[in-house]
Amino acid sequence: LNPHQRRAVELVKGRVLILAGAGSGKTRVLTLRMAYLIQELGVSPKSILGLTFTNKAAAEMRHRLSTFVDPKAAAQVTLCTFHSFCM
Repeated sequence: LNPHQRRAVELVKGRVLILAGAGSGKTRVLTLRMAYLIQELGVSPKSILGLTFTNKAAAEMRHRLSTFVDPKAAAQVTLCTFHSFCM
């Protein structure tokens, strides 16, 4: 991670907005942030919400997350599209 990405992963007070172009590592940063919250700060996976625009992106994030944390913990994180979450 570059310094800006690391800051986004480790900043836990308040909200974080990540604006970046295609291929810049947004998914990696968000996935590592979830892993950081679970592993380093002891946040319950059930209290983490990740929203994306496509089911493919949500599945990719879950797959990546399961490589950093226990797959059972990764399965407890709510990762879905904005549309399915609101329904």
